Amino acid sequence: MRIPVGRREQRERMLRSPWWRGGGALLAGALPALAFPAPSLWWFAYVALVPWLLLIRSAGTARRAALDGWLGGTGYLLAVHQWLVPSLHVFIVVLAALLGLLWAPWGLLVSRLIGGAPSVATAAAAVIVVPSGWLIIELARSWESLGGPWGLLGASQWQVPAALRVASVGAVWLVSLLVVAVNTAVALLLLSPGARTAGAVAIVVCALAVGAIWTWAPQPEQSGVARIAVVQPGVVAGPNSVALRFARSEQLTRTLAGRDVDLVVWGESSVGQDLTRRPDLAARIAKLSREVGADVLVNEDARHTDPSGRTGIFKSAVLVGPDGPTGDRYDKMRLVPFGEYIPARSVLGWVTSVGKAAGEDRLRGTRQVVMSVPEPSRTDGFTASPTEVRAPQHTLRIGPLVCFESAFPDMSRRLTRDGAQLLIAQSSTSSFQHTWAPEQHASLGALRAAENGRPMVHATLTGVSTAYGPQGGRVGKPLGTDTSGAAVFDVPLASGSTLYVRLGDWPVYGALGVLAAFCAYEGGRSLRRRNSVEPVGAVGPKAGVPAP
Repeated sequence: MRIPVGRREQRERMLRSPWWRGGGALLAGALPALAFPAPSLWWFAYVALVPWLLLIRSAGTARRAALDGWLGGTGYLLAVHQWLVPSLHVFIVVLAALLGLLWAPWGLLVSRLIGGAPSVATAAAAVIVVPSGWLIIELARSWESLGGPWGLLGASQWQVPAALRVASVGAVWLVSLLVVAVNTAVALLLLSPGARTAGAVAIVVCALAVGAIWTWAPQPEQSGVARIAVVQPGVVAGPNSVALRFARSEQLTRTLAGRDVDLVVWGESSVGQDLTRRPDLAARIAKLSREVGADVLVNEDARHTDPSGRTGIFKSAVLVGPDGPTGDRYDKMRLVPFGEYIPARSVLGWVTSVGKAAGEDRLRGTRQVVMSVPEPSRTDGFTASPTEVRAPQHTLRIGPLVCFESAFPDMSRRLTRDGAQLLIAQSSTSSFQHTWAPEQHASLGALRAAENGRPMVHATLTGVSTAYGPQGGRVGKPLGTDTSGAAVFDVPLASGSTLYVRLGDWPVYGALGVLAAFCAYEGGRSLRRRNSVEPVGAVGPKAGVPAP
């Protein structure tokens, strides 16, 4: 369909206007956020980048293409982190604008490869190079000090079985590559005939690759079932809220007596005191363990002295058995910027005056920990009374993560390689209760489970608490943000290893190789072009030198 001349001229004027174009770039970059929870329009992720790609293509100059990339990246970050506005206020705009600069080189890349009338070869290269550039941006911003890997594009596919199978091969990185490749191919379908051919072939190749992964990628085999209970006290506000939340968690845990559970999990910051300094609290939890017949994994947010002698506030997963703390303890290693510490506090400490930033920096743990939990045998049909403890005959090895550590693929992989049979994330998103954050955070468990072939339990104070099987499928019914209660999940355990656990972050290294090869090609091409233009002074004999 041909666009009327008047409308075409109006559109061109708008594209030439820096204000209209800038607003369009911000909006185009924000569109992919609709693919994430809570909207969860997962299918939209495969076309959501197309308006942004086409806008950059029309830039006309390298400066404008870089600007479109930067503004679109800013819009993307604002959209996927919009739930931070109540905490950081206007500072979230500053952060998004700074991190959005990572997309400026990507804008140049897009302009170079799909600008004008790309040939078949150039269009085919675009389907490989443009996604590689996007993946390196995701890698760069996954650095903890830059905010961590929240809102990676591939994470929007957490409920798609085929995408979860792809994640078992190359983690969320490979899923992001696939999503951006499809977007690039769709954009090419709207360009010249040569580009359309390359785009159509690329979509077919992506579909065949996913089919091959679905058919041949190794999958873990079920090796048993663990009954894991999650205690979610719900929103507890007002004075003395920490003690009230503890009491509510006690009450809910007692309801699990006689339900034959292997482990009870409380959410992040469920205990506000160091149990080594509060033996009374430790005794109360130990009593719960005896009543329920299972260990209780709690989470401390308290001042503590670690084995190296450091004293400060730690976020710690602590395992408590019928006799008290077992000695298994994991101190959170990756902290939330601004929420748990202020990067360069001497420079950025003023942020605490405009938002809910950390008043005191938390301290980091030094190593990941795999804990051993007694897993009672059920073959004899014996059920413990509320005051008896069943004799453990097996051991369940669990790998704890705290809060947004569940967003880092490498941490779950390390725990799996160290022997964890079950991954557990303890979280608290109560500050963002009526936003998209709880659903987004809970969805990450599906990816970590699929990547490692190990089930994952996501336990929170106020929801969403849920569990996923070793292939990433949801187990049981989640506890939503409007729920105060306890739930038991029959979580399937698995043996074997996924390709991601064996090979690691190979898609990232592949993307780096692709970009290095592209830069080398472009450098050589530029050099050849420069050498093909003969200098003016080289024409004719030099002055004073006779011609041969």
